[in-house]
Amino acid sequence: MHMPSKISLQKTPPSLQDVALDSSFIDDKDTYETKLKRLQKRILTIQQAYHHQHKRAIIVFEGWDASGKGGAIRRLTERLDPRGFHVHPIGAPSPNEQGRHYLYRFQARLPKPQSWAIFDRSWYGRVLVERVEALCPESDWQRAYQEINEFERMLMDDEVRIVKLFLHIDQNEQLHRFQERLNNPYKRWKLTSEDIRNREKWPQYSTAINDMLSYTSTRSAPWHLIAANHKWYARLKVLKTIADALSDGVDMTPPPLDPVIIREAEKNWESNQRRSRRPALPDTRNTTGQ
Repeated sequence: MHMPSKISLQKTPPSLQDVALDSSFIDDKDTYETKLKRLQKRILTIQQAYHHQHKRAIIVFEGWDASGKGGAIRRLTERLDPRGFHVHPIGAPSPNEQGRHYLYRFQARLPKPQSWAIFDRSWYGRVLVERVEALCPESDWQRAYQEINEFERMLMDDEVRIVKLFLHIDQNEQLHRFQERLNNPYKRWKLTSEDIRNREKWPQYSTAINDMLSYTSTRSAPWHLIAANHKWYARLKVLKTIADALSDGVDMTPPPLDPVIIREAEKNWESNQRRSRRPALPDTRNTTGQ
């Protein structure tokens, strides 16, 4: 009997305390934009390879409120073929989803062949916000670590590539971004009362995040911690991490031309050339009196 693959946790999982927030930055705009364009082109090439090879991928974004998930996703997707990905912004479950298993709504959003599913927050809400805000019994979120590992193991056994990123900022940077949102009429919609209340539980969330990293960073689907105090650095780091993870072991060679399409194109062009070489017909219109 063929058995599922083994779930192996990383021996040394990432931790928030290991992230060098202040030393991870890029202060030159030209350098940032040059590297951004290069990475976006590389990721477009990877997307095309996944399309031609009927592959699937899931990209999970988690992070503190105002850590830059939306900006990173926008840079990730702005040069991709929109037919090949879907972004899923995850909030509170709908009335139809409530009362069902928490993984139910994510099953319905899994990527089809030739596409990527990008999750702006994900099933990890069970061990983060639902744990800290006591939205589920303690036994439920404690059990969820193993359930999530099995869920991801199932997907990877089905040849789905998974990339998990957590964007980390410190409290001072989050406060600065909250103040910026409050004072910018075009960004106020991003700031909620829940965001402000969550700041009071920073220590509890830090503990929950580190537990998540410890119990769900597997060798097959490790967590990637992104230092996100500086947005330019974080965006480039996100794109490079995704590009490296999705291209690992994948043939990037463009597929050969389909012989049928070549024959049809040559036939069409030869027909057009023959028509263009025909002599012009004489004008037989009656021009008397002109």
